[in-house]
Order: sequence, then C-alpha cells, then structure tokens
Amino acid sequence: MSEILIVDDDAQLRQSFVRLLGEEGYDVRAASSGEAGISSIEEKAPDLVVLDIRLPGIDGLETLKRIQEIDAKTPVVIMTAFGTTENAIEATKQGAFDYVLKPFDIPEMLKVISQAVEAGRMMHQRVEMDAGPENVDTDAIIGKSRPMQEVYKAIGRVAPTDATVLIRGESGTGKELVARALYQHSNRVHKPFLVINCVAIPETLLESELFGYEKGAFTGAASRRLGKFEQANGGTVFLDEIGDMPMSIQAKILRLLQERSIERLGGHRSIDVDVRIIAATNRNLERALEEERFREDLYYRLKVVTIELPPLKNRKEDISLLTDYFLARFSREMSIENPGIDEVARNMIEGHSWPGNVRELSNAIKKALIFSRGYPIQPKDVRQAIALDEREGGSAARQSLETAGRQWIREMLASGTNQDMFNFLMDRFGRMVIAEALNITGGNRSKAAKLLGMSRPTLQARIEKYNISTETLIRDS
Repeated sequence: MSEILIVDDDAQLRQSFVRLLGEEGYDVRAASSGEAGISSIEEKAPDLVVLDIRLPGIDGLETLKRIQEIDAKTPVVIMTAFGTTENAIEATKQGAFDYVLKPFDIPEMLKVISQAVEAGRMMHQRVEMDAGPENVDTDAIIGKSRPMQEVYKAIGRVAPTDATVLIRGESGTGKELVARALYQHSNRVHKPFLVINCVAIPETLLESELFGYEKGAFTGAASRRLGKFEQANGGTVFLDEIGDMPMSIQAKILRLLQERSIERLGGHRSIDVDVRIIAATNRNLERALEEERFREDLYYRLKVVTIELPPLKNRKEDISLLTDYFLARFSREMSIENPGIDEVARNMIEGHSWPGNVRELSNAIKKALIFSRGYPIQPKDVRQAIALDEREGGSAARQSLETAGRQWIREMLASGTNQDMFNFLMDRFGRMVIAEALNITGGNRSKAAKLLGMSRPTLQARIEKYNISTETLIRDS
C-alpha cells in the first residue's frame, strides 16, 4: 500500500484528504507545517508528499528543498491558490512532480497523485539484470540465453552515456523494464524519470502534456503550465509506444533532439531543456516510414542506439527460469508457501508459444497459482490459465464470440461510414473492455487497472479518452 504525506495547515483539508485517499486504497498521514512534514519524512519516508505552497514557518518552496535533500526521488505534488501559481511553477522547475490549483477538481487531483506515486515507484524500485528466481523482492530482467546476454551488454554499454536509445520488441517483452534499468544505471539516476505512453494520452492533450502551454493558449488555459520535458529537466523521459505518436508532435520531438529546446503551446520563446530520451515501440517503423506515418529524420535521431528485445519464442531456454521467478514472486505477494510445479506442467509451459511474451507468461503463472489451491501446479491448472480449455463447449463459445465479432467488423467495414475506421473500431473495443473491467470491480479504478494489467494513470487516460462515466457503466452493464 502506497503511503502519502499531506502537508497543509488547513485541518479540514487534511481530514478530507485522509478520507478521500483512504477510500482509494492509500495509507495517509498528515502534517500541519513544513517542519512537521520534514520530521515525519525523516522518521519514515512516504511514497508521495502533497505539499501546500503557503505554510506557517518555512514555506512550501523551502520544504520542497529540504525534502529533496533527504531523498531527491520522493515525488512532491504542490497545492497552490490561483494567485500563487508562479510560485508553483518555480517549485516545478526545482523538482516538484506537478502542481494543482485550489480549489482542485477531485478526479484531476487523484489522477496526478496516481501518476506521481507510479513515477516514484519507478524511480525507487530497482530493476535487477541477469537476476535469478531468488530476486523476488525487486523487478527483474530474467534470462541466461544468448539473446538476453546481448541485451545486458547493450544496457551496460549505453546506460552511463546520454545517448538517445530506441528499445524495440513485441508487446510484453519488457521494454519498460529495460528503460528503467537504463535510467537506474545512468548518471541521471538522481533526477526525474517520467514515463509518457503515447497511446494512452489523447492526441489533443499529448502536445500540452509534453510541452506545456502559456496562459490563454487555448480555451481553459487560465495560467501557464509546464510540460513533462520541463518537469524532467536534468533527468530522463521514456516515450513508450512512440511508433503511434502523431506526425505533428513528432516534429517537435525532433526539434528537442536536435536543438535541446522546446516551445510551450501558445508560446514564442525557445526554452532550453536537458533531458535524455529513451523511446520504445512494438511497431514496424520501417513500414511506417514507407507509409509516411513516421518521420524519417526522427527515426534516425531516435536510433542512435537500438536495443532489440527478443520474443519469448526465441529464448525458450529462459522460460523455466521465468516460471520459477514468477512462482516465487506471486507466492510471496499472496503470502502463501511456494507450491512448486509438476514436471509435466512445466514442460507444457515450456512448449507453449506465448504470443504475449513475458507478460502473458506472468499472467498465466499467477492464474495457475490461484487454480492450484496451494498444491503443486498441475497440467490442468496450466490449461485453465492459458485458456486451452479442452471442453468442446468452451471452445464453441469462444468460436461463436469470434464469429459474431468478425461479422460485426465486416458490416462496419462494408458500411464505409467512418474515414478513420481502424481507430474507430479499436476505440469501440477499447471502450467495451475498460467499461467491463470497471463493472467487474464496482468502479474501483485501482482494481480495474490491476485486472487489465495497466497502470492507474493509463486507465484514467483511457476513461477520459472514451468518455466513460458512471451512467455509461450502468447503461453498458
């Protein structure tokens, strides 16, 4: 459970935070002054600090400075009234994760808090390389195969440099883990590490999220706001799924890589930024170049160093190691004794194709562990976990569902009612999946995100993208 420290001299606001964040599953403690907040942090470091800019005694800016002296990786979200926005912007330049204006919108505040907690986790939780199954308390890149040895060598060579890195590989191969390992072994390890999923953020918001905006840049831009590149100044930005980035924003990323400067939306002044870019994609960028969906000049700027992650089918000798690692890790998380795995079940796992790669294997092991009920995992548990249901009824039901889905797709394609039909269909399916996950979890977004295998900020972005409301969930259920 993530711990959050609230530092504000308003007792009613502190109580409201304790209640609100407690309902979201956070462990919350509070302090009424900067001095009390610092003492609380020295006693036990929280995962996030939510800090008011105006405090009795030492103010928010001085409190932020002292927090960074204790642990520069502790994310801090600043709260500020409209009249002190410039102070909040200054705090962001000094390393605060973000700021929120009072009175704040609760969903927006929860979104920022979730993003900050996740950013803090990524900065603090180390990624072990070439680790064994005994490293269950840390995220780890597992594998002794020759392809993985090449990955370790590449990380070791490029991590200490400031070179731009492009990580390529199929979905589920561990691109984010490699990006974190590069950050944690770099000279920027004590500076911010921010992750931007280029798919999860709607195109209309991605530009302002990355580059920020000036007051009056668009309707609702009531004050200046810094983008992620300015927030991460001196640190590292990981651009995940960059192959799906809109062409208009690709041009601005190119300028950042070439000139080390940006312009805020609505601004006319170049702002110098010092960030290292790590990008990742599962797309065929060469094909995207041919189809003019990706800029050739950006392509060559990104691939200064390329790390190719092999699919699991190309490193089958690592599957047994990964199985043991996930068994040990999930047993630890569930507070149960590791039951082990039957040899036939292990052979079944090693012989499966795993199109979803390490992510699919991880999910399957977790499900099999649940199905096994404390006994060594058997072949039947594996069959259930990877949806190889031998009962004809189950296969028929899936086939019927797939047939109905294909028929609907054909009808939509034949109708020609939407010029951007692919994205329209993907959005329709995405909306249904997100809505159903929220229905299953009773609207609990943290549980829904875990069920879907995505971070809470990514889920929140999808909810906003698909305009899913409580009324929508009731209507769709």
